[in-house]
Amino acid sequence: MVLTPKEIVAQLDQYVIGQTDAKRAVAVALYNRWRRLQLSPKMQQDITPKNLLMIGPTGVGKTEIARRLAKIVKAPFVKVEATKFTEVGYVGRDVESMVRDLAEVAVSMAEADAFAKVRTRATREANKRLVKLLVPAIKKEKRASTNPMGDMMKLFQNMQNGEAPQPEQDEGEITESIKSERLRVADQLEAGLLEDRELTVAVADEKKPGGLGDMYGQMGIDLSDTLGNLMPKQKVQRTMTVREAREIFIREESDKLVNHADIYHEAIAAAENNGIIFIDEIDKIAAGNKNTSGEVSREGVQRDILPIVEGAQVSTKYGPLNTDHVLFIGSGAFATAKPSDLIPELQGRFPIRVELNDLTEADFVRILTEPDNALVKQYIALIGADGVHVTFTKEAIEQIAKIATRVNRDTDNIGARRLATILEKLLEDVLYEGPDMQMGDITVTAKYVDDKIGHIAADADQTRYIL
Repeated sequence: MVLTPKEIVAQLDQYVIGQTDAKRAVAVALYNRWRRLQLSPKMQQDITPKNLLMIGPTGVGKTEIARRLAKIVKAPFVKVEATKFTEVGYVGRDVESMVRDLAEVAVSMAEADAFAKVRTRATREANKRLVKLLVPAIKKEKRASTNPMGDMMKLFQNMQNGEAPQPEQDEGEITESIKSERLRVADQLEAGLLEDRELTVAVADEKKPGGLGDMYGQMGIDLSDTLGNLMPKQKVQRTMTVREAREIFIREESDKLVNHADIYHEAIAAAENNGIIFIDEIDKIAAGNKNTSGEVSREGVQRDILPIVEGAQVSTKYGPLNTDHVLFIGSGAFATAKPSDLIPELQGRFPIRVELNDLTEADFVRILTEPDNALVKQYIALIGADGVHVTFTKEAIEQIAKIATRVNRDTDNIGARRLATILEKLLEDVLYEGPDMQMGDITVTAKYVDDKIGHIAADADQTRYIL
């Protein structure tokens, strides 16, 4: 289902308060991608995304808008920090790694969709494996090979032909009583009666490759597949419940049932046409008027990012990914630098600029109460886990908003993040004593807010260190 710009904004309103201009801009940019796909292939090639530059202080919703946007439309999305990249020749991440990260996210999403389609079949196979583990066969005594040298030569021959070495499939002897017991256990599994029963399972070792593997991964070269074909996969023994083991087996069986070549092809296409790359702190690589030794490096990062944003083909381990139609969203406070301090070529690649407004006291009240994941709702739920019921009066919330506005004005403006600091300080006693109270009702009033943090907010020195 394709969402219209109005529908996208309506969904963003559930999580982000205010910033209507920014929401409208991203909604239109996103819907334009669907419009482009309705045109002829020749016209599609000429229409490039209108990348956005979000300008505003920290904590006003820049990252949240982009992150929620990707979830709403189920698009591959990555968030990167511009300050983590350095130009070629300096120590740091290569700018092309952001595109490889996007490919990884796209593959994960495509894989999840493919696995969902075969889950029923995979569950049946997983339950068969569980039955065999819960009711094992009688192991046969292994006989020594009469021709070990011949077996070894056959193994090498198979590997030369591209066949991976397979473990012996001999399950053991299955008697009539074992068959009967397996049928009984299969019925119990089907009825969900054994979900919490523990068993020992051999699972693949999830250790991540390091060293050279990471270095080659940054260049789009995947050594894990190559090495995996030469060496058998490491297995480790783990004790877990039937419920946990089933999920591991379902994933392993799903992996056998899907076509990975199709998944990679679909993922690359999704990343190219629907991918979103959010470049945060882009103002930090603008040189401004500072003539420092780092200026060359900052401008170098801009020049390295430029071809990616303009449109380039980047090698990933799933195939080449073209960034011509990837949507880039730049974000920064631009407190010490201006968008015009970016190199002209990069400025031209972010034609849509939206300025996000400072949050007002009224915005803070709405942020505390309206969103589905509002901070006040989060704290009520957290403390409720101890059996303690907390209620905030309307006046208390207004007082919290007033203090947050004052502290942001008198010190550094960190936007809505100030509310988390204030609430943590306000409720520190309840959070500490809650487990021992076990039950009870607590009402947070405006007087409680004043008594707890009012005097701190009034003292500029204390505010700098505590709030």
